Amino acid sequence: MLRAGLAVAALVLLFDQLSKWWIIEVFALPARGTVEVLPFFNLTMVWNRGISFGLLPADSDLARWILVAITASIAVAVVVWLRKAEDRLTGLGLGLILGGAVGNIIDRIVHGAVADFVQLHAFGYSFYVFNVADAAITIGVALLLWDAILSGKEGDAACDGQRNRQDG
Repeated sequence: MLRAGLAVAALVLLFDQLSKWWIIEVFALPARGTVEVLPFFNLTMVWNRGISFGLLPADSDLARWILVAITASIAVAVVVWLRKAEDRLTGLGLGLILGGAVGNIIDRIVHGAVADFVQLHAFGYSFYVFNVADAAITIGVALLLWDAILSGKEGDAACDGQRNRQDG
């Protein structure tokens, strides 16, 4: 699963960095402000200095580098986990997380903050502004949770089968 997971991570990283480059340099979103694309979807430039969803803002240079170090440590842990992964769902989820994490690390190093620009909203509610890397990380975590739930059900069924054989 290592090669497949790394391939997924590379694709996520490529798409993430290309989308950010296009938004910042070609479309010039920082100068435009908010651009409505669809009634529920805006392009809005936000420089996120904190962690996911703008939590724990890291306004100092030291805090920025601490976040880079923490995220890099998580990325290394994901690679270690990926090397041990045995099924496709886990490999896919870890690849998505790894690609997103590296994409956001690059932003922090290059820009001092993560470039977020996708804003979804409906019925008076606006979700946090995010980017391709954030979406990949979120989907990756959801896949890992789904895999854990499926594995738990398979494990429960195996235990039930073992109990039935012992009872019979």
